[in-house]
Formats: sequence, structure tokens, C-alpha cells
Amino acid sequence: MTWSHGDNAWPTRGLSYGADYNPEQWDTEVWEEDVRLMRQAGVNLVSLGVFSWGLVEVADGEFDWGWMDEIVGLLEEHGIAIDLATPTAAPPAWLLAAHPEILPVERDMRQHWPGARLGWCPSSPVFRDHALRIVRALADRYGHREHVVMWHVSNELGGGNGRCYCDTSAAAFRAWLRRRYGTVDTLNEAWGTAFWGHTYRDFGHILPPRGDGAKNPSLVLDFDRFSSDELLAHYLAEREVLKSVTPGLPVTTNFMVGAEPDVVDYPRWARHMDIVANDHYTRSTDPVPEQDVALSGDRMRAMTTERRPWLLMEHSTSAVNWQPRNRAKTPGEMIRNSLSHVGHGADGVLFFQWRASRAGAEQFHSAMVPHAGEDTEVHRDVRTLGGHLRSLAPVLGSRAPRARVGILFDDEAGWALTKGIKPNNHLSYGRIVRDWHHAFWRLNETIDVLPPWSDLTGYEVLVVPGLFLTDDGTAARVRGFAEAGGTVVVGFLSGIVDENDQVRLGGYPGAFRDLLGVWCEEFRPLQEGERFTLDNGWSGTDWTELLRVRDAEVIARYAGGPLGGHPAITSRSLESGGRAVYVSAGLDRDALLALARSLTPPAAAASLPDGVEVLVRRNDEETFTFYINHTGEDVAVAARGREMLRDEPVGGTLHLPAGEVRVVRSGTGG
Repeated sequence: MTWSHGDNAWPTRGLSYGADYNPEQWDTEVWEEDVRLMRQAGVNLVSLGVFSWGLVEVADGEFDWGWMDEIVGLLEEHGIAIDLATPTAAPPAWLLAAHPEILPVERDMRQHWPGARLGWCPSSPVFRDHALRIVRALADRYGHREHVVMWHVSNELGGGNGRCYCDTSAAAFRAWLRRRYGTVDTLNEAWGTAFWGHTYRDFGHILPPRGDGAKNPSLVLDFDRFSSDELLAHYLAEREVLKSVTPGLPVTTNFMVGAEPDVVDYPRWARHMDIVANDHYTRSTDPVPEQDVALSGDRMRAMTTERRPWLLMEHSTSAVNWQPRNRAKTPGEMIRNSLSHVGHGADGVLFFQWRASRAGAEQFHSAMVPHAGEDTEVHRDVRTLGGHLRSLAPVLGSRAPRARVGILFDDEAGWALTKGIKPNNHLSYGRIVRDWHHAFWRLNETIDVLPPWSDLTGYEVLVVPGLFLTDDGTAARVRGFAEAGGTVVVGFLSGIVDENDQVRLGGYPGAFRDLLGVWCEEFRPLQEGERFTLDNGWSGTDWTELLRVRDAEVIARYAGGPLGGHPAITSRSLESGGRAVYVSAGLDRDALLALARSLTPPAAAASLPDGVEVLVRRNDEETFTFYINHTGEDVAVAARGREMLRDEPVGGTLHLPAGEVRVVRSGTGG
């Protein structure tokens, strides 16, 4: 079987299936066993060479390509496509020994020791020169090989070097600030440096936010922005080299998109990716891991161009190795996770990694081939999933229908909210967003988790949860959405500061105060264990506010306590038919579910049993409906078409066994 990327807009002919492949960890006789098992499982794409720099460039400028030539040839021989990684995530020992200054430095000025992940400073010109040399050498040697179908730049950029506080980074930060502000007076105004007498007279006096203690939040926010931009600049430098040698191959890097603010600002990176790719791992302590999978997919889909399919570059077959207690996935969970990602728009499912390592820091991370080998439940599920993905080949290129619900999510807002001294320093931006997402997810709504600069046309409901930092442009877009007839729901701690992290005066939530017709004169955060109740029976914790109503209807009031009788949830009707709702209280999930249900007409799938998730993808001719049963009970749902995983007709009732997935193909596209 032979093909090249030019045969198809996607790197593989069907849905992509595979893993990070690290053959350098094994003797060559294992390689033959690997390709046999890959073909048996239906693997058609592997990420190769992610950590291979020191094994290819064995000394400064001295290359040994023998083993890489052999494995590339073996994969080609067996028809397995290659997502070839630039190995710059792992600088070789000889480079670190010669140039220890490239190692990242923590905020307390402790330099990293060699041996960890991504052990390099993004601002280091020495690292950049060596990195681009190996990238060009790799591209020249393998870029035109038939089965090299995609480039994978580095690995999880920011995963070990998201912030570097060294002197080289400090100089680069000052240059970034000069470009952003032009003059030091403009910077002083933006940062409010008169506080604590921190006014600068020269850019040369500015340092990164090193050490402990309270720092100017505007300084911290700009350093976060700078750090993201520095890593992006490195990605773009590698991408430029790759495109100069192989302009027709797609280039990407693997994001780490979940519910919390990302280490770097991936939505602002996404336009630089030919294919947007993500790594996603569930948490052992998460009571609803399937919703975390959904939220990640809803973010990924929303940051692609025109909602195009994306690639799941990594997830786990079972337990990971980096949590305090690493829970093994339950039977069927890996397949449910994988097909949920596909239902949310992924056109490929890859894992870390193909074969579980015998040695190294991740030796107890699960893999497609476990330590116990192929006669295992994990590997049998791997083969089953491969068969499912082959059956789902017609899904390739289809897209989710336009969502009725949009939720705004911004990494910069999350950075601003969760760093520095706040009224409640235990609030999690990710939890705030996830609680709102959970409400609409329970209703089986299609949800887009959107960057705030997105086009808001076509949504019925727009949720703005915890958008602490809100610039004027975002505030205007949200107002315009409501004025066009949409329903806006603003949650507490939204619109509090501007793009410079300065408080908007005149009453909270400053950016949305006029739209909502209310203002808050004082935050009333609750202490640990305290709860509140509203007069409609809803309850919650963590957050309350002393709210004043100027031009809005009160939907619910606080019942009892120091805020008893004061407004908690309000609604303002606009002349256009739009509506602006404000939620000043930290409602629990049951209350948010009830509120979400009141804001949207029932979705087509809303009557399904709780715990059954329904996802839809469409092309011009057909609809593919994913039914995922997250419960321990068999259920029956109404459906017509052909079930794709079992290739059976569905004449009105679909039987959905406990913990399993079914996908129904029908002849109406959209």
C-alpha cells in the first residue's frame, strides 16, 4: 500500500489511528513484531522521532542516520504513514554539556538540571541555532519520502519550559515590551506602576516577575503573554525551515487543551497550524471524566478554521504515570473516550505510546502494547477500536452542526484571574467554565467553547463565565450579540479588568454593567464550607455579591444571611428581543442545569436517559450520530439508519448496551 500526502487533504486515507512510536527504545527484532501488531490493529499513522535528537546527531554536527533510515524504510514497507517529529523537545546531552546556559530558569532563579522535559529556554539564540540545524537536516533527508505525510514540531511546547526567567529571557522580554508599548511612559500608564512606587524610567530596569511575593498583575500578565509568544516564535522558526524544504506537507504541533487555562495561548496559535492537534488526558480524581473529554473537544473544534476536523495526537489507553494515584481505565472507557473525541470533530485518534517503555520516567504509562503484551484486555480493546475506526471511515471530513450554545473561554482571562491576589484565591477559572459547560452538556446541546474574538453569529445562547479580563472589543461583540436578538448569560467575575489588568471603575462587572442593567458595589466571597440559598430553592458556594438593579428584572434573590432579599440573578430584556442575564452567585451544578434548561428550548436529544451522550457530524449527503452510553445500564433510543460499528440496520429503536458506543449513519446531510 503506497500513497503520499498529496493524494488527500488529510494525512491518511481514512481516520488516522496510531501512536507515538519510539523504536529506539527496542532491539530491531522487536520492530518486526511492532509492524505486525500495528497492521493487525489497523494502525495507519505513527509519530516518529519525537525524542531522537541525541541518537541522530550523536555529536555537534556529526550525524548517524542508520537506525532512522531502517525504521522509516520498515514503516514504508508495511504501509504505515509517518508523522515525523522534529526532535527539539529533547536537546542532547552533548549540547547541554557544551551550553548549560540554554537550560530554563525558574522564578526563584534556580536553573533546571538536565534530564527533564523541554530543557531549553525559548529565548536562547544558541538553542535556536542548533535546533534549526537538526530540523533542516531531518527535512532534507526524509521530507520527500513517500510515507512521511506530516511534520510534528517538537512536543507539547510549554510543557516543561512555559516560563523562563533567565537573563536572556529578561532581555527578550524587554524587547517585547518596547514593541508592545513604544515608550516607557505608555507602559507605566498601562501597568499602573505608580502603585508601590514602581514607576520605570527605562525599559532596561524591567525584570521578569522573579521571586516570591505580590507582583504587579499587569507585569505578570504581560510576562505570560511574552512567554507564549516566545514559544510560538520558536514553532514558527521550525515551521519556516520545514516549509522551505517541503512546502506541500502539513505542519503542526501538539496542544494540551483541557478545562484549565493553557500554559501557552493555543487559540492564538491555532491559525499557524495546518492541522490543529491536541493531547488530552483524563484525571484519576475527576468524577465525570467524560465531560472533560467533551469540553476539550468543544474547545478544539471551535479553534479550527471553519470548524474543520482536528487530530487527537495523544491520549492514554489506560493509566498515566504522572498523577498521585494513576487510575486504570475501566472496561470500555478507552473506546468511549476515543470515539467521543471523534464525535467532537477529531479525524484521528493517536496514543502515547505504541509500546510501554521498560525504562525511563514514563515506564508505567499505559500504551497500545502493554508490558504484558498482546494477550491483554488493553490490546484487545486497541484492536477493537482499530476496527471501529475503519468502519467509521465515511465520517472523515464531516463536521459538527453549528452549535446553539457558545461559551467564551480565554487563556489570558484565566491567567489574570488565577494569578495574584484576588477576593477569593481558591477559585479555579477552569472549574467555573467547566460547571457551565457541564450544564449544557447534560442537556445534550452542541457547544462551542470559543475564543472571545470569535464570530458570534448564529448562536442562540452565549455564556460568559469568569471572563475576568475583557477588552472593549469583546464587550462590544457580546453587546452586539444581545442586540441582534441573542441571549447572553454573564457569570460572576466577568468584565472586571481591562486588557492591561486594570480594574474597570464604576461598579462591577464593569465591561458588561450597562448591558446587564445592574452593578455590584461589593464582592462577598464565602468562606470554606459556607453555602447560600436562593428564594427559588437553588443553592451554591464560594461567591456572592451585593448587587444593585438599575434596569433589569430580578429572577432570584438571596434567601437569608447578610444578603437576604438582595438580587442574585437578574434578566434584562432588550428592544431587539435579546436578553442579558447576570448570575452573581456561585451556583452549584444542579442549579446551573436548571438555569440552562430555562434558557434554551429542549434539544432533540434532551429526552435521552441521563448519562447518554449524543454527538452529530455531517457532510453534504449524510449525518453520523454518535450515541455514547456512559452508564452501567442498557438503554434504548429512537433512531433510524444504519449502525456503522456492527453494520446493522436501525429501524426506529437503537439498543445501546451499558458502557458502549453506537454510530448511526443516515441520509440527511447539512
